[in-house]
Amino acid sequence: MEHILLYAIVPIIVVMLAGYISGKKGIFNAANAKAFNKVVLDYALPAALFVSIVDADRKMLVEDIKLTLVSLVVIMACFMLVYYIYKYCFRKQGVTQGDAAIMALVNGSPTIGFLGFAILEPIFGTNAYVALVVAIVGIVVNAVGIPVGLSLLNDGNEKALAKNGGKKPSAWKPVIHALEQPVAWAPILAVIWVVAGIPWPKWASPSFDLIKGANASMAVFAAGITLSAIKVTVNWQAILGVILKLIVMPGALLVVGLMCHMSAANLAMLVVAGALPPAFSGIIIADEYDTYVATSTSSLTISVILFVVFCPLWLWITQLCVGTIPGVSI
Repeated sequence: MEHILLYAIVPIIVVMLAGYISGKKGIFNAANAKAFNKVVLDYALPAALFVSIVDADRKMLVEDIKLTLVSLVVIMACFMLVYYIYKYCFRKQGVTQGDAAIMALVNGSPTIGFLGFAILEPIFGTNAYVALVVAIVGIVVNAVGIPVGLSLLNDGNEKALAKNGGKKPSAWKPVIHALEQPVAWAPILAVIWVVAGIPWPKWASPSFDLIKGANASMAVFAAGITLSAIKVTVNWQAILGVILKLIVMPGALLVVGLMCHMSAANLAMLVVAGALPPAFSGIIIADEYDTYVATSTSSLTISVILFVVFCPLWLWITQLCVGTIPGVSI
């Protein structure tokens, strides 16, 4: 527990606090945070995913089929659960389909791209298994969740319709756009590379290592800047989002993973990945469409704070269910 707090949680808080203070002092602003996020999503994270996955082998990929299926089914089920809860339960409070889509993009997705490596590697070590978990969950979030969320948002958001001349955008456009992003195609390319059995030259890795090193630190710092520009509004809609993200999603992943007899290490990593705070990408989309920004960002802020408690809590619960988790002692 001490190791988890000192090596996984505290560094995140320190770097995020540095970004927060920098934002409050005006050293950096929201535009700078978006630029930092673009570096992470387009360069640092794709490089980290690619070079980590190509170190794997076919046997590891076969073993992770359960991980892939459980991640896809549970995360997307939670995604749609958030969407329908906000669409129908808060209709009288003025929540629209577009608002519900934003909450699904935020609280129906873990911020795996920004915090995945930063949280999982200090707990489980730097290895190909961690990279595969980050990559698989990242593909689900970026190549499946975001296109679905954008389709729902474009279908039910007046501002989105106005941007398209009053016509509903093509449902396939968000899918194609998502797959064009390096954060989506880089891990897919790496998996194809491994399946093809092509040896990865060791001398090529250092060229990726330098940029991938910026992934976690820059992402967390940018998150702090983003939070500094947000006015937190605590209401039941924001609190419900926290419950769905920090309790329902990791709990569902744990139950389904146990039912599918996943390995202890993979299950623990997946549960922690599911317990990560809401997706920062959802906040970026909310800001871009000027939709449900205050509630979604407030929910994210509360989740980031409570993650300090829920991360070790879910590890402890997982260990109670599976026994010893290799490399982790709580």
